[in-house]
Amino acid sequence: MQDYGEALSLALGLVLSGDGDLYQIVILSLRVSLTATALACLMGLPLGALLAVTRFRGRGGVLVLVNALMGLPPVVVGLLVYLQLSRSGPLGFLGLLYTPSAMIIAQCILITPIVAALSRQVLEDMHTEYAEQFRSLSLSRTRSMQALLWDGRFTLLTVALAGFGRAVAEVGAVIIVGGNIDHLTRVMTTAIALETSKGDLALALALGIVLMVLALGVNATVQSVRMSAMKQAYA
Repeated sequence: MQDYGEALSLALGLVLSGDGDLYQIVILSLRVSLTATALACLMGLPLGALLAVTRFRGRGGVLVLVNALMGLPPVVVGLLVYLQLSRSGPLGFLGLLYTPSAMIIAQCILITPIVAALSRQVLEDMHTEYAEQFRSLSLSRTRSMQALLWDGRFTLLTVALAGFGRAVAEVGAVIIVGGNIDHLTRVMTTAIALETSKGDLALALALGIVLMVLALGVNATVQSVRMSAMKQAYA
């Protein structure tokens, strides 16, 4: 076990020197999480818009289900994806297990309900405000959804950033389906867990610093987008 002061000094050195192994892990983490976030938005935003503008029997139950899925246990998601992608599973022929693609699938499943639930709330509030105007223009359901998604794009960007923050911090599901293989599926969270268990605090701290900077950057961006949206609304 390294001395904490020495480990922190070495960690800062790794970050500032542009260590190849460190930034390979960071780049893979960003690629996996950004791809998962993009896919989750492609599915979650239209679903949220659909739930916001439609009324049907059983809608309350669907909303309860979507909100409940926001709290999906990551290890359970990882296990379910593993069972589907393993050799004996129905999708085993694709050979995706222990690849970045499997990690993207797991993260996408985790954050799609978050995107759908948060966007539904945002768009439903907007729809309540615009409903009379939409009726006067005789807009179809599809056109109403498109108008809401466009008008709420700045607020929905904060939803996407929230999904990305959840994805990049995930460890349970990705370690099950990715295997934490060096130079292939090792991302920041799984590497931190591994290096800490090995007692190599320098690399773990370096990755932790990068992860914290990303988290702060996401939060700062969210706040900036919200302020820009508010200024535009009152302009």
